[in-house]
Amino acid sequence: MAGPDTRHLTPVIVGSTGVGKTAVAVALAGLKRITVISADARQLYRGLDIGTAKPGPEVLARVPHRGLDLLEPGERYSAGRFARDAAGWVAQSRAEGRIPVVVGGTGLYIRALAEGLFNEPVLDPDRREGLREWCSEMEAGELVRWAGRLDSSFPGGGRQRAARAVEVALLTGRALSWWQREARASGVLRPWYIHLTMPRDVLHRRLAMRVDQMLASGLVDEVRRALDRGIPSDAPGLDGIGYREVVAMLQGSLPEPLLRDAILAATRQYAKRQDTWFRNQLRESQVWTINATDSAAVIAERLLDRWAGAGERA
Repeated sequence: MAGPDTRHLTPVIVGSTGVGKTAVAVALAGLKRITVISADARQLYRGLDIGTAKPGPEVLARVPHRGLDLLEPGERYSAGRFARDAAGWVAQSRAEGRIPVVVGGTGLYIRALAEGLFNEPVLDPDRREGLREWCSEMEAGELVRWAGRLDSSFPGGGRQRAARAVEVALLTGRALSWWQREARASGVLRPWYIHLTMPRDVLHRRLAMRVDQMLASGLVDEVRRALDRGIPSDAPGLDGIGYREVVAMLQGSLPEPLLRDAILAATRQYAKRQDTWFRNQLRESQVWTINATDSAAVIAERLLDRWAGAGERA
């Protein structure tokens, strides 16, 4: 039987774009000495500030942040690399007497850091290729049934997820869920998820205001400068929401009068996908879902009170 989890309880503020994660973290910084660990796959690109809603200089001067401006647009970055880098930032924060607070909307980054990575053993390439060919010839429903037989904890899903579960079970002798549990036990921190949500109509109004503000602040010029530096139009960073629509407009495939609505529509769809992911993928025993329509200051006070009640040594 496993012993008690002695890792530090660490707040992980998650939620969809525009819901107010950064504002809550900044308000919390007024109450505790914290370092924000940014788990945002877009804010790590240098020079892409407006379209990623990156914290401004005044916030960065008051609240230490890690995970911003790591790469030039065009470079790739993985969840595994984030987990390794963030583990160092977390340790450095604690060594400085600060509390690390993970903030972001990139679910895979957060999972990699908080719940560990599944380190797949070496698999025989010939057997793997044969198994993939066998799976590809199977009807989707039958493949899902096989996944359920081989892994009693298989959560369901489409063909790709089922094929993955079948492959791992047959080639390693253990279910994918077993490997994932092992990875989770090796996570850097013990996460306490604070999932910020709000009614859809309120969020949509916020997103509309955000898009208008980005365009007024010079989003088009930000993209134009990146392209003038020779960054490919489809490079990582420029392929994100907001940037790709501006690229399309600059290249003539999206009429300028439609730019604002195109960005807003894509942003709303992205926010919905994020919220669905966080609702379904985080472990319920560790999630506190909170309505974010209150002010950031009020939410930060509630967060601090609840955290103290959890008995964490700050």
